[in-house]
Amino acid sequence: MRGEELQELSIEELQQLERSLQIGLGHVINNKGEKIMKEINQLQEKGVHLMEENERLRQQVVETSKGQRSMAVAPGDSENLLNQEGGLSSESVTNACKYPGIPQDYYEHCQI
Repeated sequence: MRGEELQELSIEELQQLERSLQIGLGHVINNKGEKIMKEINQLQEKGVHLMEENERLRQQVVETSKGQRSMAVAPGDSENLLNQEGGLSSESVTNACKYPGIPQDYYEHCQI
């Protein structure tokens, strides 16, 4: 396997050893490819779950901010109250959706 002690082998024996190693290497490559694909699929599923959780949390932020505004806002004053009292603006909610490691194209789903 390591190429040691090959001096004693004939050409035919070396060719047979080479074929055996090629077949074995093929099995190793296939096994590695299957494991990589399985890991990719698991990571993609995890990414989908994380994006769903992110969307659920974003909705909670929106609902919470709406609830806070409706409790303390006179009709027509919601924009002024948010700006004056430091409430959540659409920009701050959008920024809250941006986490390191999430692809940039996902952020378009976070827009409010």
